[in-house]
Amino acid sequence: MIFSIIRTALVSLRRDRAALALSFILPVAFFSIFAVIFGGRRDTVPKVSVILVDQDQSEASRQLVKALEGDGSLNVRTKPPAKTKGAEPPADYTAATAEAAVKAGDVSVALIVPRGFGDHPISFGPGENGSAIELLNDASDAIAPQVVAGLLQKAAMTAMPLVMAQQGMNYTGEYIGGFTPEQRKRMDAGLAQLRERQSGTGSAAQNPAASHGGGIIPVKTRSVVGENKNNPMISFYAAAIGVMFLLFTASGAAGALLDEAESGALDRVLSTRVTMTTLLAGKMLYNTMLAFIQLTVMFLWAWAVFKLDFFSHISGFVVMGLSTALAVAAFGILLASLCHTRAQLGAVSTLVILIMSSIGGSMFPRFLMPESMQKAGLFTINAWAIDGFTKVFWRDLPVSALWQQVSVLLAVAIGLFLIARRIARRWEYA
Repeated sequence: MIFSIIRTALVSLRRDRAALALSFILPVAFFSIFAVIFGGRRDTVPKVSVILVDQDQSEASRQLVKALEGDGSLNVRTKPPAKTKGAEPPADYTAATAEAAVKAGDVSVALIVPRGFGDHPISFGPGENGSAIELLNDASDAIAPQVVAGLLQKAAMTAMPLVMAQQGMNYTGEYIGGFTPEQRKRMDAGLAQLRERQSGTGSAAQNPAASHGGGIIPVKTRSVVGENKNNPMISFYAAAIGVMFLLFTASGAAGALLDEAESGALDRVLSTRVTMTTLLAGKMLYNTMLAFIQLTVMFLWAWAVFKLDFFSHISGFVVMGLSTALAVAAFGILLASLCHTRAQLGAVSTLVILIMSSIGGSMFPRFLMPESMQKAGLFTINAWAIDGFTKVFWRDLPVSALWQQVSVLLAVAIGLFLIARRIARRWEYA
């Protein structure tokens, strides 16, 4: 009897393809996504993009720049990318343009090597500041500045051994009151050998046994984005979680189409002067209104409880909120048109929405993902919506800066609605 019960349950599971897919496909899909993000393979570790401005142009600063450019963990930019093919190469970054790029979200970190760095590249003790390198960062990314600061110390110690030795001798002589002629002679001979070895090998940075050191290069860190904000990540989480649940809400609300088709109400509606296009447009606008209200409630809660600066960004919120709500409403209509039953809609929507949310940044920030995953996220509504809300609440950019995100979301809404309208013809000829 027990085996008969088990066999009956297996037959039922096999017939319910949606439940079968959720049982096996969804866990495998999620495992694959998070294995790529956290798997620890060398080729999946994302490089940290950093802008580098060399104001000193000394031998020491050029050696430091060369070492940073050769580090496999960094993607060093000294000039903006060309806007069009065949255009004249853009000018190198300056301190001002590098700071603007960090504020705009192009990169999370910029390094400014100041004039005079080659004369005083190192610091001993809190009283010695040297010529400090300025590290500009976006406070929303807590990892990139620490990675860049550590790699900067490593590059300085391995790429500039001669400069390090000379400065060390100068500091030592200053603190102990000078060297004897014999000591000076020996140190000069050692520096000569080091100079010959460095010129012969091209760079001492090729020595894998070189010490990485730590803290010998003075660095002044300054957050140019988010330094004066309360609860800086609240806007990100409100957008990330909000968009994910908007997708669930929109797909569930659009499922009313399936209920109407099953009960026969849809046939009665279409027998009147209401066309399928009008019906779908009305339902999409209703879902848009529902999604926008839900998003507004979430951000108002973030303002009331978590001190999100909401009302000073109200225009940007309205533009992004309506664009996002329209896109998720069209997504829900498309899912309802593709599916044949409520049960099928629930299974398919859960599978698709969770995968979109994991890739698109609703579960894990995209800037911490491998580059391939970041590009894949651009095929989701989540990624474009989160980027837009980040521009509004984190970077304090004007509404005009949202044109790219708004254009994509509106194009997605129109495209998905047209596809859904074509698929929905089956109800007209049923």
